[in-house]
Amino acid sequence: GLSEEKENRVMEVLLSSVSTRQMITGKVLGLGIAGLIQIVFWLLSASLMLNAAGNIGQIFSGIQFPADVITLGLVYFILGYLLFAILMAGTGAVSPTMRDSQQFTVVFSLIAAIPFFLMTFIIENGDHIVNIILTLFPLTAPLTVMMRINAGIPLWEIILSIILMSGTIVGLTLLVSRIFRVYLLMYGKPPGWKEIYR
Repeated sequence: GLSEEKENRVMEVLLSSVSTRQMITGKVLGLGIAGLIQIVFWLLSASLMLNAAGNIGQIFSGIQFPADVITLGLVYFILGYLLFAILMAGTGAVSPTMRDSQQFTVVFSLIAAIPFFLMTFIIENGDHIVNIILTLFPLTAPLTVMMRINAGIPLWEIILSIILMSGTIVGLTLLVSRIFRVYLLMYGKPPGWKEIYR
């Protein structure tokens, strides 16, 4: 989104009306709400289709998820979405084209997928130090917590994980808005790591 608007020179018009922080927050929240509405629609549609399917619906009706698992899943979905949306906005701000920003996003996606590759280890080794690190690291926390929830996960890890994710989201929002302000109207050469750090 951001890199495409930057490439198409739409940003000059948008920035004449809002600040960079307002633009990032509005984009992230707007797309997040749209995503949640879409998921709710899918879940309701699936429920109606299973009820109409008869025998298949009876098979799935026996599956029940505890309310705390559903609540925790929703919390981590929202936090995970916000975290990745901010990261994607940051890559869009520093990348001159959409293609360049997509190369950056692969790195974040691979890091987030680490728990998937370690699924057997995570499920079988509940309180191992690797599991604790993956639970507390914001990019891997959502998937790791959902994998560990059935085996039992200490409450302090969940609370600390949520605090770390929330703090990372706030910190990245402030950081990305600053980077966004500086590099958004730059075209052509992407900034180096030293420039971004400065």
